[in-house]
Amino acid sequence: MADNGRLLDVEDLKMYFHTRDGVVKAVDGVSYTLDRGETLGIVGESGSGKSVTALTMMGLIEMPPGRIEGGDAKFEGESLFTKTEAEMRDIRGAKIAMIFQDPMTSLNPVYRIGRQIGEPLVLHKGMSKKAAWNRAVELLDLVGIPNPEKRVKDYPHQFSGGMRQRAMIAMALSCDPDVLIADEPTTALDVTIQAQIIELMEELQQRTGAGLIMITHDLGVVADVADNVLVMYAGRAVEYGNVDEVYYRPLHPYTWGLMDSLPRHDMTEKSELCPIKGQPPSLIYVPSGCSFHPRCPYAQPVCKAEEPEFKPIEGTHWAACHFAGQAGFERGTVECAGVSA
Repeated sequence: MADNGRLLDVEDLKMYFHTRDGVVKAVDGVSYTLDRGETLGIVGESGSGKSVTALTMMGLIEMPPGRIEGGDAKFEGESLFTKTEAEMRDIRGAKIAMIFQDPMTSLNPVYRIGRQIGEPLVLHKGMSKKAAWNRAVELLDLVGIPNPEKRVKDYPHQFSGGMRQRAMIAMALSCDPDVLIADEPTTALDVTIQAQIIELMEELQQRTGAGLIMITHDLGVVADVADNVLVMYAGRAVEYGNVDEVYYRPLHPYTWGLMDSLPRHDMTEKSELCPIKGQPPSLIYVPSGCSFHPRCPYAQPVCKAEEPEFKPIEGTHWAACHFAGQAGFERGTVECAGVSA
């Protein structure tokens, strides 16, 4: 898409937390773009920096202990980091909205659902409280809540997990934002409700033309909805490309590990999963060289000594691996010592 459709441009973003134990490099040089109508999936294990990237951009990281050590995040060509808090309040909710991971803790337990959905409309659109309440009813109906005229009067504890998530989506979409960030939007929901939530978000995105960032550890969700995929590990980007490139021709051993650890529909009772050995590193003591090398079955001495450059390997397909794209360096060339499925 042409640059006039560009919504977000994140450039070499670094967010560190300065603690008594040391400096936590939560996000360490991440770059990506988001165009109007595009869906970007950001995937990785817990602690890889996925959510911190979005929260930094939204100005929702407490500083200190957080500190932006480098890079920038531009919305429609303007840096978000040069905005005042008042200017960011005008952007949050109205221009960039976020669906948080846990709707039970994100919704205020002492206010009715209708008031919470309507509050952004009063703040950003100048609606009266009555008009905002009526619009909240319409939004609950839009996201598939039955009997919205009645349920708008309920409190969060009276909603099921799936209904609370739908209410969060209604709140995020109330002002028709240009960018919607969904942080693990299907966590703790059963498979049927997950599918309904994803379908709802896709329908609403098509209706509004918003750019969508889907933050998740669920590779299956990303495969269904994303146009482009960013894979993160230990606060860094390790692979980026369109969804077909990343899923059908992954270049980085970490991405291979994520793919091989997933159950597949063609598995039999004797099939094995192939988990990634070890644990993600401490972000205070990130390994030298390639941060994935202690867990990588393909690691060579250069991987420990030198940090690989994040660079294009095949057109728009990027990876941070010394051997990505080289002949003979392919997924499955090391035998998996998996566990029984």
